[in-house]
Amino acid sequence: MSEFGQAGSAGDDEDTVVVPARIHGRILFVPVPRRVVLASGLAGLAATAVPATTATAATELADLGSPFEHFAQLRRVMIQADNLIGPRHVLPALQQHLVSLAVRRRAARGADAVAFLALETRYEELAGWFAQDIGDERAARGHTAKALDASHIAGDSDLTAYILGRKAQLAVDTGHPSDALGLATAARRTARAGSRLEVIAILHEAHAHAVLGEGDEARRAYDSALTLLGSADTDGVWGSWLDTAYVNTARARSLAALGEYEQAAAGFDSAIAALPPSYRRDRGVYLARAARAHAGTGNMPLAARIGAQAVGIAAETGSARIIGQLDRLDRMLIPAAAEDGVAEFRAALDRIVLHPA
Repeated sequence: MSEFGQAGSAGDDEDTVVVPARIHGRILFVPVPRRVVLASGLAGLAATAVPATTATAATELADLGSPFEHFAQLRRVMIQADNLIGPRHVLPALQQHLVSLAVRRRAARGADAVAFLALETRYEELAGWFAQDIGDERAARGHTAKALDASHIAGDSDLTAYILGRKAQLAVDTGHPSDALGLATAARRTARAGSRLEVIAILHEAHAHAVLGEGDEARRAYDSALTLLGSADTDGVWGSWLDTAYVNTARARSLAALGEYEQAAAGFDSAIAALPPSYRRDRGVYLARAARAHAGTGNMPLAARIGAQAVGIAAETGSARIIGQLDRLDRMLIPAAAEDGVAEFRAALDRIVLHPA
């Protein structure tokens, strides 16, 4: 017997979703039969089913001959949708389009095949990001590993550098900062000197140093990133979203990891104030991180109020990054259970996660 009831058959295993569940006082992301999630009343967590693609459907897709730009536009739309509603409802569509894109790529030859492979690599990387944000670490690693392999086949060193950076990000977020530092160093070595890809790699290095407790190295890396950003290329392909505000927000996260909560809280508060409304899920991430930073300063009522705002966005998006931060905040607030807003926050968080019988 599992904590969620009778273990299913092989067929049942195919109909599971990764969801946040309260287990022994912590929120963990675990695979659960969809029927159990639906029975819990948390229907929003039952998304991310990926319908099987049949051989007949694959043949029809090949016959359709969808153009390259169609798939490129679909990817851009899915990125926008993820910003608004989170990945739980977007990932199934992306994975289906990945199947379609692979069919198209296999039917192509020459330069067309190379172009489709590069786009398929970007799809795999994005699928890895979405999977990470719903808490499915296994799927995240699988998609990201496929993306790295495909980037080498495509011979695109920029793409390889970017995905090495993503692997570094995934490693540090899943508790392996030493691995992350090595991957970030490899990303920096692969990136073109003076490029925004190099800046991205340095940011991953900086945060890995911070999580390892190497504050001086982290600060030097952030200073280097800001200096390089001022003269980095602006070709618009890689890291077009990089600016001083982004670097300072990343620095705030590292400051929190180093226990410098006052500075971290100020950094997150500034980031939240400047974030466009379309970045709904990212707002939730920043709110959750800001709440933890304020809790670190000892301001528990403020932390609870900010955390409660993040709970609402977590419920909308299903983002594991938000829920993971809120779980850590929840435990920080245990000694302050009697302070204003704390009980309300903890109750709200409990309502959006599964509770095993």
